[in-house]
Amino acid sequence: MYGGLLALQFLTRLPIPVACPWTPDTRRWAIRAYPLVGLLVGGVLALAALLIGQLHTPTPITALLLLSVWVALTGGLHLDGVMDLADALGSNQPLERRWEIMKDPQIGSFGMLALLFLLAWKGVLLWALLQYHAPLWWLVIVPALGRWAGVALLILTPCAQPRGLAWSWQQSLSRRNVGLALVPLLPLALAWPTMALWLVAVACWLALTRAALLRLFNGINGDMVGATIEGGELWLLVLMWSWWQFVTVSPPGI
Repeated sequence: MYGGLLALQFLTRLPIPVACPWTPDTRRWAIRAYPLVGLLVGGVLALAALLIGQLHTPTPITALLLLSVWVALTGGLHLDGVMDLADALGSNQPLERRWEIMKDPQIGSFGMLALLFLLAWKGVLLWALLQYHAPLWWLVIVPALGRWAGVALLILTPCAQPRGLAWSWQQSLSRRNVGLALVPLLPLALAWPTMALWLVAVACWLALTRAALLRLFNGINGDMVGATIEGGELWLLVLMWSWWQFVTVSPPGI
C-alpha cells in the first residue's frame, strides 16, 4: 500500500497526508505503480474530455483545458527535467559543464523554448485527436506508457554519478521490475489489443533516448527520467495523430 501512495505523492499533486516510509520495499512497489498512476492520470483526462464534451465546447478550448488539467494534476513535475536537459544540450559545452548547467536552478533560454514547444505540440496534438473523435482510450494509455518508459530508463541505465534521487531509487531495483511495472496495463492490453503496438513504439523511444543519453552524458539522473516521460508522451501523441491522419482510411471528423 505504501508503495502506491508514495508513487501518487511523487507523481501527482493529489493531497495524500500519509508519511510513507523510505524503505527498499516501498521504493520497489512505488516504481511498479508508476504506470498505474499514469492510468489514473489518463482516466482523469478521459473523464474530463467526456464532461467537457457535454458542454459542446469548441475543440481548441477543450484541448487547452485538457492540457491544463494534465499539467495541474502532475504538478509539472517532469517539465523541470525537460528544461534542465534542454539547457544542458543547448549550451554546446563539454560534459562537465553540461552537468553543472543541469544542476543550476536558473532556467535558460533553451529550457524556456523546450517548455514552450513541448506544451504547444501537446496542445495541438490533443486538438487534432479530439477533432478526429478518436476513442478516448488513447488518453488513458499515453500517461501510463510514458511513465513505464521512465521506469525502464531508470532501471536499465546506470546513473552518471553515485548520488542523487535517481541513484537512491536504483539501489532498490532490479531488471524484473521493468516487467512487473507492466502488470497493471495487462487488462487494457486484453481490452485493446492494439496497445501492444504502442508499447513497442514507446520501447523504441526508450532505446533511442537511452543510447543518446549514454553517449552525451555517460549516464542519467532524475531530470533525464522526467524528460523521458514527457518525451515519451509526446512521441506517442505524434504517432497516434499520424495513425488517424494517414493510416485510417477516413478519419472521423474530417
